[in-house]
Amino acid sequence: MKIQIKRIYLPYSTADGTRILADKLWPRGVSKENAKLDGWWKIAAPSTELRKWFDHKPERWDHFYKEYLKELAQKETEIDELINNLDKRKPLTLLYAATDPKHNHALVLKSYLKTNYTLLD
Repeated sequence: MKIQIKRIYLPYSTADGTRILADKLWPRGVSKENAKLDGWWKIAAPSTELRKWFDHKPERWDHFYKEYLKELAQKETEIDELINNLDKRKPLTLLYAATDPKHNHALVLKSYLKTNYTLLD
């Protein structure tokens, strides 16, 4: 199963496959109809405390990355359930709202999923 990430503000594409919002908060200015979501993984998003501390500052990226991986590891059971409910024949697109394509939590989540789930690439 292919995993990709995409900013939720970009247009929907059939190539997206299963579209999952990976943010804890609903993105501003996006209607639920236009989002065309197959799921909303609030549980897999960074904690409010970590998200606020990071504040999308690139100089905090390395620490954020490590701390978020720790948070994900603590949610293993919940994430297992999310993964088990996916159609593995379709690509998985993790949607995020952040503006920085190089420093956002969806990159960390993708890395975590690829490392911990053999059916995902």
